[in-house]
Amino acid sequence: MEPTVFADGLGSDQIGARLRSAYPAFITGIEGNEIVFRDGSRLPISDGKEKSFEAWLANPDIRDMFRFSYPRGAPANPPARDFDPGRARNDAFFKKIYGDCRKPGFASALTTITWLPSKSGQRIHISRLNGAAEHLQAVSRELDALPAKFDVFLVPSAGGYMCRPIAGTEQRSAHGYGIAIDIATRRSHYWRWAKSASGYAFRNEIPPEIVDIFEKHGFIWGGRWYHYDTMHFEYRPELLAAPK
Repeated sequence: MEPTVFADGLGSDQIGARLRSAYPAFITGIEGNEIVFRDGSRLPISDGKEKSFEAWLANPDIRDMFRFSYPRGAPANPPARDFDPGRARNDAFFKKIYGDCRKPGFASALTTITWLPSKSGQRIHISRLNGAAEHLQAVSRELDALPAKFDVFLVPSAGGYMCRPIAGTEQRSAHGYGIAIDIATRRSHYWRWAKSASGYAFRNEIPPEIVDIFEKHGFIWGGRWYHYDTMHFEYRPELLAAPK
């Protein structure tokens, strides 16, 4: 049987391979339209629904997370309308691999890293699961070695873990899974701050050197989105390869 082809041209086998590679502690493989977890549970890849952009964002299935190819290393040009790679997250999937921040015991999945130890020493809470903390610490070490001119974009960080929804929605923020960090707000821009009748005029000041380091370690950047959030980075190794 030929594999089902999903959004972005990826077949079920390719989606399964990406997820298994990114989250080997939790996922064993794929059978038909289902992701198989190590505890024997399963989640469907596709709900079989064609979705508008609004429905894609509000209620994505696992397939929908791969709707757009994440443009790692591309210039920070204004994204095409509604091009939001990685912005949709299937809540059931992320609860499965990171836990539910609203339930007792979630804190055991968190750890603390030191952000830019020679320049800041700020303590950031982040998930210890799936290598998120390990890779964020690696990001921090490389950013710490950048020249002082970059400090204004990095210090202080606006924070990591926080159990909250995305502003203006009922969807869980990536911060609620413990996989995101916001860098300094003083030179950052956000689509809701620029909203107008004609759309959202793209603004960005974050240097590519910073973005490259985050992407190298498996973090996607909110500055790649039409609904941009240039302070935001989140650990999504299924969308771009993180080092082992």
